[in-house]
Amino acid sequence: MNTIQFIAVAAIPLLFAITLHEVAHGWVARRLGDPTAMMLGRLTLNPIKHIDPVGTVLVPLLLLMTTGFIFGWAKPVPVTFENLKNPHRDMALVAVAGPAANLGMALLWALVAKLALVIYSPDTVWLAQPLMFMAELGILFNLILMVLNLLPIPPLDGSRVVSAFLPGPLAYRYNRFEMFGLVAIVLLLITGLFSKIVGLPVAQLKQLITALFGL
Repeated sequence: MNTIQFIAVAAIPLLFAITLHEVAHGWVARRLGDPTAMMLGRLTLNPIKHIDPVGTVLVPLLLLMTTGFIFGWAKPVPVTFENLKNPHRDMALVAVAGPAANLGMALLWALVAKLALVIYSPDTVWLAQPLMFMAELGILFNLILMVLNLLPIPPLDGSRVVSAFLPGPLAYRYNRFEMFGLVAIVLLLITGLFSKIVGLPVAQLKQLITALFGL
């Protein structure tokens, strides 16, 4: 595929991956007592509500043009810590909801890939082939987002889980690293350490899903 074709096929899986990730955070927070995301209109599948000009548009395009790798993020869903019924425990559950949603979407895209294989024929190649490419990217994007967000680097979701198990003063000091978190993530991308840290578990999970669905 050329760049235009790749963007056309990748747009839907990427938008769904980052949108549903954020909606899952807000939905679980609502169930646990915090209506902030709902009140701000963030519990919606409309990607426009979740688009971050830098993370959803600029960064993915720059990475695609310079490295061939695509990665991005949406606007974080706001969560009011004090509204949660059991703040420390519930914040961890809210954090895990995003990666869990990505895992669920990876499995759904695997079903789409299976459907593409079932309907594939010379007469349906015009439909089956784009579906297969889209499903492959959907599986990959969601697994990357899931594994990346589980890293214990503030402000990633994994850091929220770690913070929930730390004593108050230690959790506060740990969360103060959030201001350096995005810098650390960018450095991981630039140096290639990102692919080494995330690449192996993503590849193993992808092989597991492929075997599970007979792809």
